[in-house]
Amino acid sequence: MLGYDEKRSYIRMEIDCDVTYKLAGSDELHHGRCSTISGAGVSFMAERAFEPGKAMEINVIPKNTVTPSMTAFVEVIRSTQQDDGSYEIAASIKSIKAD
Repeated sequence: MLGYDEKRSYIRMEIDCDVTYKLAGSDELHHGRCSTISGAGVSFMAERAFEPGKAMEINVIPKNTVTPSMTAFVEVIRSTQQDDGSYEIAASIKSIKAD
């Protein structure tokens, strides 16, 4: 598309890798698939919806061992139900957890 100006502060990259996630203050770990990531946010597929504003800890696990995993604290922006019954969770990255 010629003449397109990116309006985002960070470019969104499409990825396809495993992600684990849990609500803040919970030890109940869930598994999903990460679909996009940027410097400011992430989206992933989950088994259920989460309310906007919920705090979560996620761990993005790359397919190769060259790229390290990333653990981040995020805030849910929206949950969108998909045709297969899963939910796409869009979240804002609040901080990256140091190893």
